[in-house]
Amino acid sequence: MSTNLNLHKVTFLFENNPQKTIEVQAVTGETLLDISKENEIGLHHNCGGVCACTTCHVYIESGMENISEMSAREEDYVDSALDPRLESRLACQCEISGDVVVTIPDQSRLSE
Repeated sequence: MSTNLNLHKVTFLFENNPQKTIEVQAVTGETLLDISKENEIGLHHNCGGVCACTTCHVYIESGMENISEMSAREEDYVDSALDPRLESRLACQCEISGDVVVTIPDQSRLSE
């Protein structure tokens, strides 16, 4: 039995640097925010990851089926994020269960 069955590839793309790509491995159940923090990928999270702001807003480019369902609370916050799209999610609420490709929007527009 392999211990790698719950490892997934998470690819981070960056809106403000289209040439930059970071691929990391993560385990089932981790959130995109936790994965970004563990791998020192700059992603704002002013509320500490408790779904109380929109600073960890990301775009899911592929693998939406490999992310936990959006709650009504998250949907309310996503609606107020900068430049929301159909593929918008809050990284703190996205538990992964498979490979995912994520774009981090330009965070220079956010106040720290």
